[in-house]
Amino acid sequence: MQELPTSVPPYFHRLPNQRWQIYSPQTQQAEQLASEIGLSPLLAQVLINRGIDSVKEVQGFIEPESLVLPAPTDEFPDLAASVKLLREAISGGQKIAICGDYDADGMTSTALLLRALRTLGANVDYAIPSRMREGYGINDRIVEEFHSEGVALILTVDNGIAACGPVARARELGVKVIITDHHDLPPKLPPADAILNPKLIAESSPYRGLAGVGVAYVLAITLAQDMKKVGGLVNPLLELFTLGTIADLAPLTGVNRRWVKRGLRLLPHSTLAGVQALIQVSGVQPGSAESPSILNSQNKTKNSLKPEDIGFRLGPRINAVGRLADPQIVIELLTADDRELALKNAMQCEQINQRRQELCQEIEQEAIAWCENSAIDLQQERVLVVVQPGWHHGVIGIVASRLVERYGVPVFIGTFEDEAAGAVAHKIVRGSARGIPEFNVFDGLNFCADLLTKFGGHKAAGGFSMPADNLEQFRNQLSIFANQCLQPEHLKPLVSVDVRADFAEINLDLYQQIDALEPCGIENKAPVFWTPNVCITEQKIVGKGGHVKLTATQDGNLSASVKAIAWRWGEYFPLPRRVDIAYRLRENSFNGKTSVELELLGVRLPAGAASSRPPMFGKVEFDYCDRTYSCSLSPAGSSEELRIRNSQGQVLVVAPGQNIGLLGNSRKDAREVDVSLPFFENLIQTAKHALGI
Repeated sequence: MQELPTSVPPYFHRLPNQRWQIYSPQTQQAEQLASEIGLSPLLAQVLINRGIDSVKEVQGFIEPESLVLPAPTDEFPDLAASVKLLREAISGGQKIAICGDYDADGMTSTALLLRALRTLGANVDYAIPSRMREGYGINDRIVEEFHSEGVALILTVDNGIAACGPVARARELGVKVIITDHHDLPPKLPPADAILNPKLIAESSPYRGLAGVGVAYVLAITLAQDMKKVGGLVNPLLELFTLGTIADLAPLTGVNRRWVKRGLRLLPHSTLAGVQALIQVSGVQPGSAESPSILNSQNKTKNSLKPEDIGFRLGPRINAVGRLADPQIVIELLTADDRELALKNAMQCEQINQRRQELCQEIEQEAIAWCENSAIDLQQERVLVVVQPGWHHGVIGIVASRLVERYGVPVFIGTFEDEAAGAVAHKIVRGSARGIPEFNVFDGLNFCADLLTKFGGHKAAGGFSMPADNLEQFRNQLSIFANQCLQPEHLKPLVSVDVRADFAEINLDLYQQIDALEPCGIENKAPVFWTPNVCITEQKIVGKGGHVKLTATQDGNLSASVKAIAWRWGEYFPLPRRVDIAYRLRENSFNGKTSVELELLGVRLPAGAASSRPPMFGKVEFDYCDRTYSCSLSPAGSSEELRIRNSQGQVLVVAPGQNIGLLGNSRKDAREVDVSLPFFENLIQTAKHALGI
């Protein structure tokens, strides 16, 4: 037996610490609905899970354009007043200034309104606060700078709903303010001339889920319609709306679903030089599949992008700039008409995103090392607080999300910074937080408000800053809050599973039918299938991120094998030979051939694995690192020992609880080996999995 390099991580025997939530099958109802709408019963079950269980509801879901929308002016009380203020400023030649934000939603919102207002004849400029020096939202400096430049009307996008002080300062200076935002409402609203926020309208409204870019889109189109200058404006703005909505993880329901579906069809043929350049450098290829005819639908998805193209390719390249560099790069990209300038800016986005990826990987590895080496008991603490020096706070929010995936608890991650107070510099902590379904991040921060200098956010995510001296008290107070709302069973990442599928049902036809459910995303998640007791026949590590690529079969039928990928699962390699898997479907095109692969989301040992253990002293074969071994439990006095044999006839013998084993062709010539070394430890754990131990 040859040893692997000692740098191989010693966690291969671990499985993701997950909890599965599987919808109850409604077999008869699903089959009936499937026959009425022309979909697979599997997808009919998915629709039922989403509360869409009648032909009429399916029709409205598949064809959102068929639904009648209320006029935006009937839904937003201040929309007419906002249009009037903008028309007066444009007709009077007054200067308008946009105050944006440095995330994808804020930058696409800024670019959208710049394009619209310039097309409509406005004298308009913009500013975005410094992420590093000022943080989120409009502030007094920006207000006073706008005033000194002769600005008559300030228009906030994706911020401002809690900016009482800066808005009051603008009014003191005689500057009018329109707030467009989508964040949660504070107890007191700012004294703006008009406020557009979907949180101010009925929860039942189809406009309720708009992101900041959605509010900007409604305002721009309503203004253009009022000025009778809509021609040529809708499609470019719809593309920017689609980019920002998906990148900001807005719910793909209501008008978002309707407009995003339309925007995804426009993006591959974009007339915007910046979008063309971004698609080019990111390597996005529009899908060519057409969904089958469902309910006589004429809606085709040919040459359409998918939400994941934006969520994982275009969006991160935009967001990376706001995290690490000057947002002006993105604004110039999305407002450029010159293709050469657009390509130059897109290449900058690409380079900055590569740096963002490197930083995220470095910080994630350091955070995991800290967690593994610390004595923290997450079952007791129920929240993870990780603060280290030298981390870039622009990317720690991404790392927080990955730690939530790994540990299944709310994560508050931060770094130490110096903040000047007069002539004295004080250490502060700046951080980001990500939650789990049962934990409200904003409520948790509010519970610790007396320790924080500044905080904000919503149920799923937030940001905060505080004096470094408050860190330990903050950690303790958060733990008290977490123990009030979380039970031990909540402390595992949740995998929500729609329906059981057999590999015989996994094919291109099923994948193409899923197009009818697109766009999938927040509040309309892509279908998640599961298959029990599959056999993993091949597996290997691929890519820098430690991804596991594998082949699985069902019921030993090699002809029904399916390829799969598990992103960033290198630490769980090798997976046990027999497992239950939960997965989404993905398309793979290679050498002109298109096939369906699985994207693993969950894995667990089959039900009853412990009770299905082979006879006490029977032999079992298993694969490890592209080699085949056999193993057995053999009697050894009053106990038993594990024996693992390789193809050369060498046997490794290990007694329970011992760190020293015997390795050789026979006991006479066997030598002692340290079985705690990574290669042996992982080999032993894989053998135990194979034996069902």
